[in-house]
Amino acid sequence: MKKVYILPKILKEYQLKIPSQSDNLSIIRDVVSKVARRIGFNTDEASKIELAVDEACTNVIKHAYANNSNQMIEVSIKVDRKKLIIIVADKGKGFNPDEIKLPDLNESIKEGRKGGLGLCLIKTLMDKVEFEIKPGFKNKVKMIKYFS
Repeated sequence: MKKVYILPKILKEYQLKIPSQSDNLSIIRDVVSKVARRIGFNTDEASKIELAVDEACTNVIKHAYANNSNQMIEVSIKVDRKKLIIIVADKGKGFNPDEIKLPDLNESIKEGRKGGLGLCLIKTLMDKVEFEIKPGFKNKVKMIKYFS
């Protein structure tokens, strides 16, 4: 008789809850980068994932919480057989992602604009990005990177 093994859908899961301070971004980047490399992403891909998460967390600090360091950022990292899923969550001010126009990168560079490229960068670096916005309750940015 053959044995049948059922593997769990989520193979690994990590949770990080940290005060929304710019100083803590390095901790978040370090955790994300280490997990990404440990599960098989090369250094280049791990750096892209790290940058996308850094941008999402920076947006929470600046926009959702208006630099209020008494608030918390939640980062959930899940790994299944096909992908890495990272969810950045906050309880701050929400936004409508459909109303955010992605900037023209060439124009931004030409004009020397700083900022405003976070969402564009996140969408470029990750394979899939989803938003669940419930201002004051919980806002989530779900970023997915598939294994090659």
